[in-house]
Amino acid sequence: MSDIQELKDFATQVRRDILRQVHKVNSGHPGGSLGCTEFFTALYKEVMHHNTSFDMDGKEEDLFFLSNGHISPVFYSVLARTGYFPVDELNTFRLIDSRLQGHPTTHEGLPGIRVASGSLGQGMSVAIGAAEAKKLNKDKHLVYSLHGDGELQEGQNWEAIMYAAANKIDNLIATVDLNGQQIDGSTETVLPMGNLKKKFEAFGWDVLEIEDGNDMEQVIDGLKEAKTHTGKGKPVCILMTTVMGNGVDFMMHTHAWHGKAPNDEQLEKALAQNPETLGDY
Repeated sequence: MSDIQELKDFATQVRRDILRQVHKVNSGHPGGSLGCTEFFTALYKEVMHHNTSFDMDGKEEDLFFLSNGHISPVFYSVLARTGYFPVDELNTFRLIDSRLQGHPTTHEGLPGIRVASGSLGQGMSVAIGAAEAKKLNKDKHLVYSLHGDGELQEGQNWEAIMYAAANKIDNLIATVDLNGQQIDGSTETVLPMGNLKKKFEAFGWDVLEIEDGNDMEQVIDGLKEAKTHTGKGKPVCILMTTVMGNGVDFMMHTHAWHGKAPNDEQLEKALAQNPETLGDY
């Protein structure tokens, strides 16, 4: 197991990357990205078996699919700092002709990205398809995916969720980021979804919970526990509670920073709360 402090330092640097990416172009989605830094750090640095010598097939390695693609800043930072592409390419975020588009795309051939995402509700179907392909290919590795809680308001998810259970897609671990916020307000205000644990279980899934998705140890333990539930006839869901904007006090607990970039003064304040640990790009 990696040193926990090293992983926390990595996550702090990722937060700096997120803030600097969206500030430079005055565009992007910092809130959900900041809330998921521990998840991405734990997944790519500790839990998932993956290969930075990237190929689209992903045979004999674990795969990850980001469904809520608007949180691309955290995804790009972790991919770069894990070795998929140069860290200084983060400077090109959302620029014309950049490989780092606002929502991840595949046509520019960015290592680590296997599907265009950001059209909410589609990632569950993609992840299930990839997991089913691994089964057909006798590949014992796992498929991981991440979804927003507000994203589950999209009906396509529930068709896919039903399909996965019916077809015993038990090599899939789908994590739902429960930050309780979406672009227009809280999920409870926009469209309450009730008890998601009971819903997933009613659809035939094995459900685990991470009470604090911004606690590195809890996230690592939760992901590793989920791995022990695979191969038992049911797809696995992790319901992970996080704080939108976590790590930047004025961005936390509000939907206001879902898709808003900080100005110069706000960036300075936010970076001061997240001291440089690995070196900026």
